[in-house]
Amino acid sequence: MYFDRNEHKEVIALLGAGSMGTAIIRRFAAGRKILLGDISEKNLERVSREFTYSGYDVETMIVNALEKDSVRAFAQKAASLGPVKYFIDTAGASPNQAKPEHIVALDMIGTGYAVDAFGEVMAEGGAGLIISSQAGYMYAIPYETEQEILRTPTEELMNLPIVKDTAMQNVGYAYMIAKRVNHLQAMKAAAATWKARRARINSMSPGVIVTPLAYDEFAAAGESYQRMIDASAAMRTGSSDEIAEAAAFLLGDHAGFVNGIDLLIDGGTIAAVRTGEYQLGR
Repeated sequence: MYFDRNEHKEVIALLGAGSMGTAIIRRFAAGRKILLGDISEKNLERVSREFTYSGYDVETMIVNALEKDSVRAFAQKAASLGPVKYFIDTAGASPNQAKPEHIVALDMIGTGYAVDAFGEVMAEGGAGLIISSQAGYMYAIPYETEQEILRTPTEELMNLPIVKDTAMQNVGYAYMIAKRVNHLQAMKAAAATWKARRARINSMSPGVIVTPLAYDEFAAAGESYQRMIDASAAMRTGSSDEIAEAAAFLLGDHAGFVNGIDLLIDGGTIAAVRTGEYQLGR
């Protein structure tokens, strides 16, 4: 049986097939071609089955987001399926899941590889989204250092003093710095490589969102997360569906004039931090 006889469909590529990313895809994937990339074959099989049984047109590819060639092959695969209209990158590791070296390599360098690779294949009018974190607002990087980051190619970011001397101190610094660099990576691409293809790219910084993987964080640092939840104006956690709604706006035509920015969606946690209502680490 043919569920969809349309050809030359727009392509949506998702790197990191977790619950947040799949919620975003499901929000607007009807009638489009989905390409899922993840390092876990088991995860790809499970998510692909769920999408297929829901009537979506989906393909999968095993991708190691730490390897430049693997990420580039994923981008080329997406382009071979049709015009790449959307790209979402949710691949990353949280502080209680990895060491500083791995967090920096995956959340910062790996994201850079993906932004660079899809900057070569995006269709005109396309849009990309990096899922960062509210942690990107928790460590103030000096302006001069941010300018240095913006001038540095992805492969050389590991050599910067802020990475070698600060990010590698502990998982907290690694995560906060990597996530702030995500904001800068979107900004840089929007102004240069993605601009050349007439495509947009932004980042989004979720706060405390309940996902299966988030329970690892709650188990390891539940008290600190509880304090953040209680300090926020929302006084609750967020959901993947709420992230998907915001993502649909940033990726859609209504946001056609929104480019190179980060959208903080955290229920008010960072507002509490900036105003002194909540102090990190207490």
